[in-house]
Amino acid sequence: MSVDLEQLKNVTTATLTTILLKKGLRNVWIRGAKSLAPGMPRIVGRAFTLRFVPAREDLATPESWSSPISTRGAIEAMPDGCIAVVDAVGVKDAGIFGDILCARMKKRGVAALVTDGVMRDVDGVLETGFPVWCDGVAAPPSVAGLTFVNWQEPIACGGVAVYPDDVIVLDNDGAVLIPAAMVEEIIPLSLEQERLEGWIMDEINAGEALPGLYPPNDKNKVRYENSKLKS
Repeated sequence: MSVDLEQLKNVTTATLTTILLKKGLRNVWIRGAKSLAPGMPRIVGRAFTLRFVPAREDLATPESWSSPISTRGAIEAMPDGCIAVVDAVGVKDAGIFGDILCARMKKRGVAALVTDGVMRDVDGVLETGFPVWCDGVAAPPSVAGLTFVNWQEPIACGGVAVYPDDVIVLDNDGAVLIPAAMVEEIIPLSLEQERLEGWIMDEINAGEALPGLYPPNDKNKVRYENSKLKS
């Protein structure tokens, strides 16, 4: 059965981390990944992984950009709607991608890019309108500090294990991963949590005190369930 990922656009990454914590997953927030541009909408997609390792001088050369195993080749393999998740081993003095590669990803229908590394050509990247979550900017090219290895294999990004086709949710709180095998279970739980917290916020705005409300005690659970019947 196909899963409707669009529903996750109604769920914050903060809510998702809470739901995943209840399921025993604590390490799902990709460290260092922040929106490069303000005001981006929430974005959801399947992970398409790319992996760099630290630069080795005989491999990290401008000539490597023409290799079949290159960032250029990886971009041409990206499916529509995916989110490119790039393991840059936390290197912050070499930009993994610039404006030309971002423009091509946007043209191919890639939803966004997430990395624990940094971007270059930042003005041009912003002009493309392509959504990027990263850990800053740097002028030098990727080969100044990184060697590209492969795509669509397990990676570590921001300290999180990311496998191809895991689900990534992006918003102003960062990037959160949902394991592919858990998505169908997590969606209804997270939607219900958002609904509950919306009701709690209404009660707070009406003057209710926090104890027994957040989290709700048995009395307030009944009140919440009754409110659902009226809506």
